[in-house]
Amino acid sequence: MESTHRASTDPGAVQYIDPRAARTTFREYTDRWLAALTTDLTSRAAVEGRLRLHALPYLGTRPIGSFQPEHIRDWNRQLEDVVASAQYRRLIFDAVSSVLNAAVDDRLLASNPCRARSVKAPRPVPSRVHPWSAQQVFGVRAGLPERYQAMVDLGAGCGLRQGEIFGLAVDNIGDLGWLYVRQQVKKVRGTLVFAPPKRGKLRDVPLDPEVSAALRKHMERFPPVEVTLPWLTPTGPKVTHRLLFTSGIGAAIWSQAFNDQAWKPALASAGIIPAPEKGQRHAAAREHGMHALRHFYASVLLDAGESIKALSLYLGHSDPGFTLRVYTHLMPSSETRTRKAISAMYRAAGHAHDGPQTPDGPETAQAA
Repeated sequence: MESTHRASTDPGAVQYIDPRAARTTFREYTDRWLAALTTDLTSRAAVEGRLRLHALPYLGTRPIGSFQPEHIRDWNRQLEDVVASAQYRRLIFDAVSSVLNAAVDDRLLASNPCRARSVKAPRPVPSRVHPWSAQQVFGVRAGLPERYQAMVDLGAGCGLRQGEIFGLAVDNIGDLGWLYVRQQVKKVRGTLVFAPPKRGKLRDVPLDPEVSAALRKHMERFPPVEVTLPWLTPTGPKVTHRLLFTSGIGAAIWSQAFNDQAWKPALASAGIIPAPEKGQRHAAAREHGMHALRHFYASVLLDAGESIKALSLYLGHSDPGFTLRVYTHLMPSSETRTRKAISAMYRAAGHAHDGPQTPDGPETAQAA
């Protein structure tokens, strides 16, 4: 009988590794790991794509029990040559680390080499959100085909994501000034489906009278269309919604086609990205996707004094701390609040001195 060998994962623990099981290759184990994932299909497909494109070609044939930090360091270095984005490299690295974590739990590997001190995970360069101006927002709106213009009102005036806008139905519009975000349209394994909003965060968002009027005008010009799609997975039960936005043939909207044929030309017409040369496609504009409308919405609310907690709720974030980390630079500094508070006290007491006043700028929102 073949004996087991012993390896220690930490000073206080002893772990037994079965040499026969440890000879399982990284590719074989990854296939089993992916099959057992319990995340939604879209997330699973994204992780699978990262591993199959950027990990398995380099690490797939290596026995899972033989991994050492040097193997991860070498792979990391090769990854820099083929993937320019440090943010995307980090996602790939985290996927490999998750597989190796599971291998440790399953006693096929003594410790995760991705966690070794000599292994440096890719570090994305921190970036700040720079919201569009109102002029840019309405410039993009004007550049869209008329049937899509009210999408900008929903993104900039309600903070909806692209898929949530595509999935907005008539019965999601309340009579008392609320918008009910209950579903989105998303692509799962090459098929459009209805699904809950991101992370299942159903939410109610205040519906401004101006946005409400824009939606009414849109529905008069383009009556809602009943669209039937499977729920959650391509084989899920069929669900029908009367959607506000559909393609020219009355079907659910594919994001890639919309981005290429409507959104990017609108960005170019507003001067946000350059117009392509004749016969060329528009350049990539990831930072100027429809998500830019959510950033604008956040900046407007913070400038008006809305709290981080409320903004997080309206955006559908899972944690107000995440909202704070993304948008904290749009909030006022403590010295700005102090100056405003003291000035307000002087005015209230009738002792304000005449002189130039500092106007409130786009970064003078108060956080409750």
